[in-house]
Amino acid sequence: MSARIGAEPSKLTRTVILVVVGIVFLIPIAALVEFSLRTGPVGTYGLDHWTGILAPENARPYRPLFQGIGNSLLLAVVTVGIVVFVLLPTMLLVKLKLPKFERVLEFVCLIPITVPAIVLVVGLAPVYSVVARVFGSSAWTLAFAYGITVLPYAYRALQSSMSAVPLVTLAEAARTLGSGWITLTLRVLVPNIRRGILAAAFISIAVVLGEFTIASLLNRSNLQTALVQINQTDPYVSAIFSLLALAFAFVLLFVIGRVGSRTRRNS
Repeated sequence: MSARIGAEPSKLTRTVILVVVGIVFLIPIAALVEFSLRTGPVGTYGLDHWTGILAPENARPYRPLFQGIGNSLLLAVVTVGIVVFVLLPTMLLVKLKLPKFERVLEFVCLIPITVPAIVLVVGLAPVYSVVARVFGSSAWTLAFAYGITVLPYAYRALQSSMSAVPLVTLAEAARTLGSGWITLTLRVLVPNIRRGILAAAFISIAVVLGEFTIASLLNRSNLQTALVQINQTDPYVSAIFSLLALAFAFVLLFVIGRVGSRTRRNS
């Protein structure tokens, strides 16, 4: 009997794909770990570079790095706020009241993924001259640019979650029972698309923590620009914080998977 078209891959195929992908990811990570543990000649390893990060005498040299980490965390919070309080309500409004504009909204949200970051900065540079006069030149203002950068990823995460739930039917039922728009949104719609909201938030955080081009060309300090700066004087510390950033991103992906599986069990 011929194999069915579109049949699910076999267990062996899935295992092979998982092993290959795992090797692709593990080789550079293992190289980073090995490099961060070097303490002298080849074959000499220890935790000196890891423990030296918190040494009091290194507080001053590593200050730009910790400042960049703080700026990136602040940017992540503000960017997630833009996704949750601007993009999410807009998508819900279009989904419930203006369905004919769904394609328009999708097109607008996916445009940034087609534009290289360096080209995006060329357009944002004159805008940020105005932003600097109004809000100052603090690093948090990069969140306006990052809000545009994460649009495609956040939109897809939210859209996939909204497509799996009959939001229009839920909204009509809640409105029929007398719910106001605030109650409808917070107690009916948001709980049903919680996985999509968390996925959009975590993906936005990962994108912000890994962004370099916009911050560098707009002369703002974040985690990636600080890593490049510290790499010129202490490449071991740069490798250590790159590992920590990767570990944080993997934790976010794990949390998304756990929340998704829990949502499916409860549904």
